Amino acid sequence: MTTEAPVLFVDDEPELRHAAGQTLALADLPAVLCATADEALDHISQSFPGVLVTDIRMPGMDGTALMQAALQRDPDLPVILMTGHGDVELAVSSLKAGAYDFIEKPYDPARLVDILRRALDKRGLTMELRALRADEAVNDPITHRLNGRSAVMAALRARLRAVAGADTDVLIEGATGTGKEVAARALHAASDRAARPFVAINCAALPEALIDSELFGHAPGAFPGATRERYGKFAHARGGTLFLDQIDSLPMTVQGKLLTALQDRAITPLGSNEAVALDLRVVAASKNALAEAVTAGTFRDDLFYRLNVVTLRMPTLAERREDIPGLYQILLSQASARHKRPVPVVPPGALAELAARPWPGNVRELGNEAERAVLGLHGTGTVTAPTGKLAEQMAAHERDLIAAALSANGGSAKATYEALGISRKALYEKMQKHGLTLQNFRERHAG
Repeated sequence: MTTEAPVLFVDDEPELRHAAGQTLALADLPAVLCATADEALDHISQSFPGVLVTDIRMPGMDGTALMQAALQRDPDLPVILMTGHGDVELAVSSLKAGAYDFIEKPYDPARLVDILRRALDKRGLTMELRALRADEAVNDPITHRLNGRSAVMAALRARLRAVAGADTDVLIEGATGTGKEVAARALHAASDRAARPFVAINCAALPEALIDSELFGHAPGAFPGATRERYGKFAHARGGTLFLDQIDSLPMTVQGKLLTALQDRAITPLGSNEAVALDLRVVAASKNALAEAVTAGTFRDDLFYRLNVVTLRMPTLAERREDIPGLYQILLSQASARHKRPVPVVPPGALAELAARPWPGNVRELGNEAERAVLGLHGTGTVTAPTGKLAEQMAAHERDLIAAALSANGGSAKATYEALGISRKALYEKMQKHGLTLQNFRERHAG
């Protein structure tokens, strides 16, 4: 079956380009033959469906520079390097920097075709996933905001969709940095109130003397200095959603007024005798379990039960380790766009290390890590010089790649061999060869 995905083949020697063209034509692999790196770059973008094969030693921009430029345009692009005998160490270093594979010249045409078919299969899966995610993002604001293929994130998105169309108030609980406000905004965007205001307020940041005025507003003369009427956050959110972050920090007196407002769907501004009707949804958030605050006597039980109709719990990164590599790449792209800098290339070993770290600050901390990487403020993505014989270097790199995929996928064999583009049998054979076991990675994931 003919594939529409082209192979970009780059070599400055005309006879080698001609030979490669014949090899690829016989294998039914459409090819674009390029004499220079600049010519190849004209074809490369996020939408390019093929793979890149390039010689390392070329005049002008060489193969490693071409690879770096190509991966800046699309970090998921499979790049195969062609190298002479003396370039083996350079090729191994390039593998750690993001190359898909390399092949020594003169190469066996059958081996080149085999590498290309595997690379094209991987590229095809990447493009399909991107298309699916793009469709989901357009049609589903919840998926767009809450990324991750882990079971806990899939369950969270399902619960958000289930309550988005209802007008019930929602309580979101979760540790610092897990994305409680992101979930609240996703809920609002997926609701019938999406065109109306989303008003967020951090209850812990409000001076106690001004909480009443900030939330409910005040009439002129309500207190010294109140020369004119002020609308509170409740009034500003009319028709939309009011997000109350760190609601457990509200004083007990204000909790009572909040309960009345939620029950009556009306507020009375400070210094006024006239109630103002409200049409809004309230989403409250707390980093601590409100049930524990009720037990401790710092949160009203009646307000807790009023809010506890629907409770959503945000998972920590430790509970969704398989999401960390993909989430990190998204955060890198966002940080690169903010700072107008190229997206750094992160080698597989670094992704495995990121997936294994504890991340007490959760997504916020991971975002800070991505920010520092884009600004060049630490060594994530550093490529170290290879040592040892070629066979030893290749074995070590293969082991790193498999360990990274196992770590990122929480020890799931199916997710790992699909991510690597190999068969289940091949994965188990390579794991046995390198002394890797699924149990070790599942235990890390659970821990």
